[in-house]
Amino acid sequence: MRLKFIPPLMPTLVEKPPEGDGWIHEVKFDGYRSQIVLEGNIVRIFTRRGLDWTSEYRDLAAAAALLEVESAIIDGEIIVLNDAGLSDFAAIRTAITRRQQDLYFVAFDLLHLNGHDLRDIPLEDRREILAEMIPEGGRIQFSQALPGDAKAIFHLVDPAGLEGMVSKRKDSKYRSGNSTAWLKTKAYSIDEYELLGVEREPGKPAFALMADRATGKYVGSAFINSSRAIRERLWKRVQEHAGPPPKGMTRPATQWVKPGIIGRVKHLRGEDDLRHASLQDFREER
Repeated sequence: MRLKFIPPLMPTLVEKPPEGDGWIHEVKFDGYRSQIVLEGNIVRIFTRRGLDWTSEYRDLAAAAALLEVESAIIDGEIIVLNDAGLSDFAAIRTAITRRQQDLYFVAFDLLHLNGHDLRDIPLEDRREILAEMIPEGGRIQFSQALPGDAKAIFHLVDPAGLEGMVSKRKDSKYRSGNSTAWLKTKAYSIDEYELLGVEREPGKPAFALMADRATGKYVGSAFINSSRAIRERLWKRVQEHAGPPPKGMTRPATQWVKPGIIGRVKHLRGEDDLRHASLQDFREER
């Protein structure tokens, strides 16, 4: 029987990581949650929602075909690394269309192997098998557990610039859908805001002025450190959507825009207004 896509187990967001030795902790990568389904020399790669994106990830599919297994279903994240070695969400779209060699699949769970359903065996055992399957230095990588206790790990995650960490019960079974067997703790949150305008001065960094989508209230600015392609696309949209400033707002060197442009902003969590914020990408509201 042909293997089918399995809806992923989704971690629950918590304020702080769980303590105790019953958990393993991994880096939370900022990428596209994906699933590799491998049968013989046929590889399919699915998105989190079960869409077949094998053609978009052709180089990763070729790399997965080299794994020395008869069949497998592998859960993981497709990422692109920046110059600092951190996963860069905004760079994935460009990599898919132009730079396939920049894409990596970080594997963190194994659901099926060689005709056996592994979802009922403990996570710790599934990961041990998975680690043995994946050779070092390739495009398919294994998500190593972080050493140390949860509190110490999380204090390292934030200054390192990582998005956060995921904690998983060592003895947990794999069950699709939302689960408290996996917990994610974010140092940074990524949310969507309404773009009010762009502040640009010669010789200075550019900032996006953002508002809460529900209330329209200004919540702060986000540094525009996106790729050149995204910046150029943003400047074009700003010119096309030029509009008057919001009531009561005056800001020098700012190009205001009409409502309808939504920015994806990475920012320090737990704050009422944006702090240490950067614009990752944007879209037009439909």
